[in-house]
Amino acid sequence: MQVILNQAEIDQKITRLAHQIIENTFEIEHLYIGGICGNGFELAKKINQLILKNSNQKVTLFEISVNKNEPWSEPIVLSIPQEDLKQGYILMVDDVINSGKTLQYALIKFLEQATKAIKTVALVDRQHRRYPIKADYVGLSLSTTLKERVELELSDNNSKAFLL
Repeated sequence: MQVILNQAEIDQKITRLAHQIIENTFEIEHLYIGGICGNGFELAKKINQLILKNSNQKVTLFEISVNKNEPWSEPIVLSIPQEDLKQGYILMVDDVINSGKTLQYALIKFLEQATKAIKTVALVDRQHRRYPIKADYVGLSLSTTLKERVELELSDNNSKAFLL
């Protein structure tokens, strides 16, 4: 097990991601930030705080509940009414993109109605795609072997990303 990001590096990457989002969406009055349940939602909360602190944009934060192992096995649930997202600018946030499966299935939920834009945000992009999903905002791009995986432990003062 190898540490690939420590607390300071993770904080720095989250700050950079938030500032990139602000720079690229400054003309958008209202952002919808949806975090994939677990670490994706924790990451979305941190990005949300930074955007609110550093811009005048209105932000609606919500959680995307999806079965990460078998996303087709149960409905994907949002913590806000789906109709609220109509014509919205949506940022889907997850901690690590491995195959792209989780974000791909979550994306299907958003395509059920008209949106202004849907962008993806990931702290770590492992770059082994089986699904046609692309990260628009990435903290760290990492080339790994197919057998390796990346895990993220998020906490207030001892976050780490591991290569296993």
